[in-house]
Amino acid sequence: MDRARVFVSRRIFQKALNMLDTGVEVDLWEDELPPSRDVLLKRVEGIDGLICLLTDKIDAELMDAAGPSLRVISQIAVGFDNIDVMEATKRGIPVGNTPDVLTQTTADATWAILMAAARRIVESSIAVRDGKWKTWHPLHYLGRDVYGSTLGIIGMGRIGLEVARRAAGFDMDVLYTDVVRRQDIEQEYKMRYVDMDTLLKESDFVSIHTVLSKSTHHLIDKEALSKMKKSAILVNAARGAIVDHQALYDALKTGVISAAGLDVTEPEPIPYNDPLLTLDNCVIVPHIASASVKTRAEMSRITVQNLINGLKGEKLLACVNPEVYDE
Repeated sequence: MDRARVFVSRRIFQKALNMLDTGVEVDLWEDELPPSRDVLLKRVEGIDGLICLLTDKIDAELMDAAGPSLRVISQIAVGFDNIDVMEATKRGIPVGNTPDVLTQTTADATWAILMAAARRIVESSIAVRDGKWKTWHPLHYLGRDVYGSTLGIIGMGRIGLEVARRAAGFDMDVLYTDVVRRQDIEQEYKMRYVDMDTLLKESDFVSIHTVLSKSTHHLIDKEALSKMKKSAILVNAARGAIVDHQALYDALKTGVISAAGLDVTEPEPIPYNDPLLTLDNCVIVPHIASASVKTRAEMSRITVQNLINGLKGEKLLACVNPEVYDE
């Protein structure tokens, strides 16, 4: 029997790759940057399995390039908006992802970004390094209080819930909006379900944890931002395209809102000359919300195990299109 051929579009934890037995031929893309589209289409020809990232567009064209031998697509991420899941399902190809494992880490990072934006941590740290700290002054680097404020969460999924759980330690009022109301947990976590307009108008902090879809693309636009408090702070640790960056720049520049903290941007990486990078009141980090050693190692393990199961014709540990297993 021929060895299974696998393409891995970026280096992941070697310990996870070592799980693959000698019957698997691994083609690993070694560069830090993702393969170009042309290279990706060439490298997937005749593969049995694919390990990919959010930066890789996995569509019908790519599946055609891989050919009928492709048995499994395994992504090292929770989201999968870069993958045409419907097309994969039509072809009977299971698509794996890594849910749950990064929930706690991403919630922690959300709070780190929120507090950095609220208390002007990055701006003041840079000032110290640039020699601008001359003296303590009662009016220097004034930020926003987190304790006792109101947190609005857009998207009450796993990560949104963990962000809400942490808000209890800051004695915050928590508002949330989602397509589905979570009445089962509202009393336990002292949350109040509201519509989007109410959340935007009443929240001191607005944290985004919804999926990217046609309905959420540029959900936070000029109109949405205009409904927020002038003292409000926006945090996005979901997908960059949920926020209209031009509208956000204008709002931050003109004082429509106070500050923003972004783990994700549109596009990624954000261009070095993007106007948002000129603003002191916008904290931007390079999509690091899940970037802890423990979490990324576990993501790598699950990704490879999903791949192994798919190659064997077994159910994936985490499958976004389980209908492929229906008889």
